Amino acid sequence: MTTGLQINSLTVRIPLADGSVVHAASDIDLDVPTGTITALVGQSGCGKSIIATSVMNMLPPTALRTGSITVGDIDVFSGTPFRGRHAALVPQSAATYLTPVRTARSQLQETINALGSNHTCDGLARRVGLEPSALDCFPHELSGGMAQRVAIACALAGDPSVIVADEPTANLDRTLTDHVLGMLRECAYEGAAVLLITHDLSSLIHNKIADRLAVMYASRIMEIGPAAQVLQDPLHEYTQDLLGALPSRGLNPIPGSPPQLTDLPDDCVYYLRRPESTQSGGPTELVTFGERTYRTLQKVI
Repeated sequence: MTTGLQINSLTVRIPLADGSVVHAASDIDLDVPTGTITALVGQSGCGKSIIATSVMNMLPPTALRTGSITVGDIDVFSGTPFRGRHAALVPQSAATYLTPVRTARSQLQETINALGSNHTCDGLARRVGLEPSALDCFPHELSGGMAQRVAIACALAGDPSVIVADEPTANLDRTLTDHVLGMLRECAYEGAAVLLITHDLSSLIHNKIADRLAVMYASRIMEIGPAAQVLQDPLHEYTQDLLGALPSRGLNPIPGSPPQLTDLPDDCVYYLRRPESTQSGGPTELVTFGERTYRTLQKVI
């Protein structure tokens, strides 16, 4: 499979006015092949959304970044225009994404014009399961699900090869969640590389939508592999605990809370929540065998 999105050794640090530093992402390696969906999961506050921001080259001006991200053969940090035509973002909160004083139609048409797209507003509306008449409403007149579908229509206007969906089903009911995830699946079938950022593991299990699963904790990748294998046989203790907290898996909450990302140590900190951890509590490394990768303590030579 061809890699549509490739993230190599991405590290992002964001200095704050008080002198502290947010460890937003730490040494992230992630590939999203074309025609597939990779789900990036983890608890809120672990750094998932900064990955979306980085892919779209929308980091704060003060952010310090190392590593690279490519969309197809385009380096997203090179200054080459890529948003819209090559990569598009489905935002976390569509209601705030849309301008409140203009109709949805005018905003979608503006996107079409800016991209030089051959799509029509009505055609895109139908594609995302929205009645074209809904586009004549202002954002506050749309339900959450309708606003989300308008945002997806804007993302699809340029036929992007990479789609980054940042919590696209947040605050939606199960029916609308299933519909939105189904649309993303159709985009993958049509050849797009889809990065789905979510904390809703239950929906991933219910819909079986993801081809690959990447698990993130405290700015680091903990585990990557085929979604079915990761969900059935997780290799990292955090993935095991995350799945064990689901109602369908016993509702066993993880002790403690995810750490703040400000001034994190250089090593994985999951041992702070699981003191008996055999995979955290010192320098760690990602170990790969076959299609599976997981983080564990470095071997002492």
